[in-house]
Amino acid sequence: MRHMSEQETANTPAPEAAETRVAAPEGAKAASDVKGLLAQLEAFLDDCMIKKAPFQIPANGKEILAKIAPYLVILGIVLAVPATLFVLVASPFMIFGGGILHLVGFLFALAALVMQAIALPGLFKRAKSSWDMLFYASVVSMIGNVISLNLVGVILGAVIGWYILFQVKALYKA
Repeated sequence: MRHMSEQETANTPAPEAAETRVAAPEGAKAASDVKGLLAQLEAFLDDCMIKKAPFQIPANGKEILAKIAPYLVILGIVLAVPATLFVLVASPFMIFGGGILHLVGFLFALAALVMQAIALPGLFKRAKSSWDMLFYASVVSMIGNVISLNLVGVILGAVIGWYILFQVKALYKA
């Protein structure tokens, strides 16, 4: 049996080290995939709702929308609290009544509501991160509407909500 010299040993990688590759954890890969999909959706909507939109909101209209946006979010949260409490009380009846899709849709709506509340402080400062959070909340809400088969909510949310959201996007800075 031949022994390697010190120089041969130093230049030869260990067999397991040569074959070992560090894979990203599944959770990190999934999060990266979601971020990539959201970035693609944002780019697509940016193109449709700003560049190709047949009508642009005038600059002073965008300014007004950006100024009242935090107050509209507050109003939405205040109005959603009684509805949320009602659904929480009625949820056992929804499940037995065959409304599991509506219950799941409600959970998505609740998540979107929490995301809007998180975005609220930054909306007053016109932070881009808060605009991003509103965009993510709109996507979560849209998914909830699809799950609960609220197709009117999907269409109205997509057309009206995303149009307004993307029209004021430029007013929010990093």
